[in-house]
Parts: sequence; structure tokens; C-alpha cells
Amino acid sequence: MSKIGIVGPATSVERILSIIEKSKYTNMEFIPFPYNEIYETADIVKNNYAKVKGWLFSGPAPLMMAKKALGSNDNLSYCPGIGAGIYRSFMQIAYHQKKLVNRISIDMVDGADDVHESLLELGIPNSDMIIKLYDHTVSLDELAQFHLQLIKAGKTDAAITSLDSVYTVLKKENILVYRNTPTTMEIRQAIKIIVEKVTASYFKNTQVGLAILQVENFDEMIEKIKTPYGLQYLELDIKKLLLKFCEDLDGYLVEKGRGRYEIYSSRGSIEKKFTPLKNVINQLSLETDCAISVGIGFAETVFTAELNAHKAVQHAKKRQNGIVIIEDGGQLIENAGDQDELTYSYYSNDKELLSRLNQANISIKTFKKIEAVIRRMDWDSFTSAQIAAKLDVTDRNIRRIFNSLCEIGLLECIGETDSNMRGRPSKIYKLNALSPKTPIS
Repeated sequence: MSKIGIVGPATSVERILSIIEKSKYTNMEFIPFPYNEIYETADIVKNNYAKVKGWLFSGPAPLMMAKKALGSNDNLSYCPGIGAGIYRSFMQIAYHQKKLVNRISIDMVDGADDVHESLLELGIPNSDMIIKLYDHTVSLDELAQFHLQLIKAGKTDAAITSLDSVYTVLKKENILVYRNTPTTMEIRQAIKIIVEKVTASYFKNTQVGLAILQVENFDEMIEKIKTPYGLQYLELDIKKLLLKFCEDLDGYLVEKGRGRYEIYSSRGSIEKKFTPLKNVINQLSLETDCAISVGIGFAETVFTAELNAHKAVQHAKKRQNGIVIIEDGGQLIENAGDQDELTYSYYSNDKELLSRLNQANISIKTFKKIEAVIRRMDWDSFTSAQIAAKLDVTDRNIRRIFNSLCEIGLLECIGETDSNMRGRPSKIYKLNALSPKTPIS
């Protein structure tokens, strides 16, 4: 049975649990983690990380704290406080005050949702509202003072806050304040999302994982070793290093000979041990004075995982001490675990796209790789030199590919760089979405 932690103020946690009780999640256990102050969130998730498979937070503020503490957004969800929640706050103010109150101060986590859009949908001018967006560095006192000073200066008549602690402070000051809390429907949706995330993660983690490590130029390395005993000692050292890693991984080591080793485990175990695996690769490279190619295959079956791993290690041979992963479904990940990690698909079922690329004599893998760089860098426009630098290939080669992509309508030249710069101006391109209306040349 998978466990999910519920984090938030005690009243919010109790409300979420009461909604869960009315639903049927027989394969999930929900554990309450109430806090007195929101800043306790970081310690809660760090100290209990191994006890649960996912986290559900009462709002965007504790989620923000958790993401900062864990450095990851995996299996995290929250109950949104914008949309129906903000509408309810305005209706409560109007009902209790028997009139429409327009001058209101609102605090909201930056990036949680578009509060301005919600106000426009209500038909309330933004000029009547004073909104404070905050991040994890803000103090509760700062938020409370934001509302208090506006009220005392006569600039606002009421306050809406997303934090229970700020609500309590303002109530003690006899300020007209309302909590922006999610509705029951929004909480149900958030519960559904985290349950689906945890379930998907379970099946993903139980996939078969195979890592192939290949010592490159193995024959040349043998020639440098003066005695047969030297080679045997080296192979024993390599095997000892890999066996220690397999023990931590709960994996199974197979020595294939000629510098090739295979490690069988689960996807979840391998993904959790990426940093130790990179350390092992570096140690092997130092021990052997050779580059180490690593290819990892993930799949539902051992057979498919082996196929993916063999393709991945062939791809990794072109790189030095990097990890290449091929997932079940055709996703290829270069430099896995590094800052310059790049994910793209090496095949496609799009017949029109394949037809165009075939006409231009460009592989789907090459196109998807270029497309992945553009998406990752979030470039609206780019030059061939920029792409060449990211892919570590020559500008001349990329220019040739770009010329072909322009001919088939997948790329468009939209201008040139400043001609006052030294050398010839470079062409500026943009990526075109594939459209059935665009004719094939």
C-alpha cells in the first residue's frame, strides 16, 4: 500500500482527510503532517521523505517550501487557492458586508495561478485591488504588515490571505479578513492528481532497468599492461568496484568480457542511484585510463530493456563518460543527470513529418535532437552557430541541415544578425510547426 503525506495547517489537513474518507482509495494510506507555522514544511518533508511516496499540500505556499527543500517537483501536488476559491472569498465579503467591497488587498504565491485573470473574470478592475505576490523568502510578519498598513492608510477596506498564520494576526487586529481556501471540488481534484502521480510512479519504478558499462579501447589498454597478472588484478578491481555498487543498488552484475559489464535492476533503483553511478564511471575511467560508455535501457520486459540498453550504449560511444538512456516508448536521454541533459524521441509515427525529412535526407533523430535543443533553451529564434555549439558539431554541418529543413517548410529564415559585426552576418531562423496545409516541395 502506497503512502501519501498531507501537509498544511491542522484545520486544512483535517478538512482534506474528511474529504478523502468519503472517497474510495483502498490502495492508498494518507498520513497527516499538520504544522503550526508554514516554515515547518521543509523539515517535515525532509525528515519524512522515505516514509511516503507522494505529498499533498494544503496550498501553493507549503508546496513552494517543499520544492525548495527537496529540490524536486516529483510526486508533489497541492490544493489550488485561485479560481473558485477567490470567487468564494468575494462572495463571502459581499454577503457579510451587505455590499460589494472593491478595495481589497490580496496576497498570493508568485506563479501559483494568475490572480489578475481571476479578477478580470469577476469583472472587477485590477486598479481597485492591491496584490502582493511572494516567494519562499517572504516572512509572515511582512505579509501581515502589507495588509495592515494598507488598511490603516485608508487604501483598502478588506484583506484576502492564503496563509492561516496571517489570517490569525489580522483577525486579532480586528481587520476585515478572509481566507482564500480551495473548494471541496478543488481538493477532490488535487487528491485525484496526487493519487494518479503515485500510481504512475509505482508502475514506472517497477520497470526493468539494465545498465551496460563498456570500457572503450579495451584492447589498447591490454597492450599497455606488462604482465597477465596485471590484467587480472585490474579486472578484479573493476569487478570489486561494480559489485559494491550492485550491492547498494540491489542489482545483479554480469561480466560479458572484453571490458563490458551489465547490471540488472529496477528502473526506480537505478534512477535513485544516478550520482553513485556517475562516481563509479569516473573511478573506472581513472582505473583503466579509458573512456567509459554507459547505456541504460528501461522497459516493461527484460528483452526490451536489453534492446534499449544496447542501442543506448552504442549512442554513448560517441560521448565521453556520459550516460545515455533509452526508455520504453522511444525517448532518448543524453547526458542523463547532468545540467545539459537533453531528451528527445528517436522515432515518430507522423507520416507527413517522416515523408518531409526523407525528402530532405535528414533522419528523424537529427531533427528531434535539434528541436529538443530549441525547446530546452526556449528560443523563439536562433542561428546555426548556436545550435552547433549546443550539439558539439560544426556550424557548416548545421547550416547544410538548416537549408534542407527550410526547403521542406520545417524551418524558416526570418532575418540576419547585425551586419556591423565582424565577419559575414549569420542567418536567423525560427522553427515552424508542422501543418498539413504547408505543401511539400
